[in-house]
Amino acid sequence: MTPVSLGLRVGLAAVLVVSLFVILTAAALERAFRDSAEHAARERLQAQLYLLIAAADVGPRGELTLPERLGEARFNVSESGLYAAVHDARGRPLWVSPSARGFDVPFPVDQPAADTRFDRLDGPTPLHVLRMMVSWEASGTTVPLRFVVMEDLGPYQEQIREYRQSLFTWLGAMGVLLVAVLAGTLRWGLAPLRRVAREIKAIETGEQDGLRRAYPRELRPLTENLNALLGQERAQQQRYRDGLGDLAHSLKTPLAVLRGLLDEPALPPSWRRGADEQVQRMDDIVAYQLQRAATAGRRALTAPVDVGLVIERVLASLAKVYRGRPIEVIRDLQPELRLRMAEGDLMECVGNLLDNAFKWADGRVRVVARVQAGGLRLVVEDDGPGIEAARREAILARGVRLDEHTPGHGIGMAMVRDIVDAYGGRLGIEDSPLGGVRMVIELPLM
Repeated sequence: MTPVSLGLRVGLAAVLVVSLFVILTAAALERAFRDSAEHAARERLQAQLYLLIAAADVGPRGELTLPERLGEARFNVSESGLYAAVHDARGRPLWVSPSARGFDVPFPVDQPAADTRFDRLDGPTPLHVLRMMVSWEASGTTVPLRFVVMEDLGPYQEQIREYRQSLFTWLGAMGVLLVAVLAGTLRWGLAPLRRVAREIKAIETGEQDGLRRAYPRELRPLTENLNALLGQERAQQQRYRDGLGDLAHSLKTPLAVLRGLLDEPALPPSWRRGADEQVQRMDDIVAYQLQRAATAGRRALTAPVDVGLVIERVLASLAKVYRGRPIEVIRDLQPELRLRMAEGDLMECVGNLLDNAFKWADGRVRVVARVQAGGLRLVVEDDGPGIEAARREAILARGVRLDEHTPGHGIGMAMVRDIVDAYGGRLGIEDSPLGGVRMVIELPLM
């Protein structure tokens, strides 16, 4: 599973935090506005209730009297949205405002004594209700009266809707602005990481040999350690090459001396033959092990090599070596094909395959280099005698040659196999449509 990128991870977290902040803020502000609106509605109804009580009068026999027209105009208009009523202790209506006449208003009557209650009455027409129980003193007697004032919830609900719409619009705009600011801040904050990635890409392509730019304190240990690692790798590789060169020069002289001693006429022919075979074997082993140790192998920071250019250079050299033989070379090379591989390793593989093809071909050699199935497919084939299926695996072993009379050490194909293995590739031997052998190398492009 591919890990989520750092920028996407932080961006999603920022969007989540901003969204949560906007939602919680909207819920808190809407709740506060709703409570404020309800409080204002209660204060308004309470003022109307006090005006109604002030306008009421109770006669000596307990009869309730209210003026025909009240000071609040909406009490006098039918279905105005503001209603009032007065009930006796048993809940029987003593007076109903003109606004409620002809309109079925569900006045609540379940009012405890000495209580003022504000609540909401649901139904076809939702209402805010304020009820108060009053004990009226008249001519030495107490008359219990229930005063009820109600207001239609329509204006209140419309006010809530308008506020909610305005709130969500502004909070949404603020959320988008915050996300944009956070995105810009995130991009600015992650810019050093993008610069590191670009410089590493330049190192991979061979454009530079290390991280050169100055980086923030938090990234400095990473960049300094990476530069140190690159320097150590280059120094170690150079030491390997120098050591291998010194070893080769050190061994050439003793082997040359041994070959000279074998030419002494005093030595018996049987000794000379046996010793010459052992010296030759030692020479082959040294050449093989030196080449094997020099193989760079797969490294992520290796600069890409132009495969077609390497093949053309090898073909140009072989044309001079085999200029006495008319060999037709058929090329099928993909343009701009680059492979992340040490140039020496690629040259060794291509050189060995093409040299064998030129050596055994009757007149035609075909070389193909193309991207196939996500990797490089390199094919070298000829129209020579071919290789028997039973012997194909054997020629990949060190020191094995198809023809002992043909010059060579018998280590070329073994070196090719080791190089291909070092890069995680595959080396195959097949029959060629040209009539000879087809050598196939498949390498990952990395």
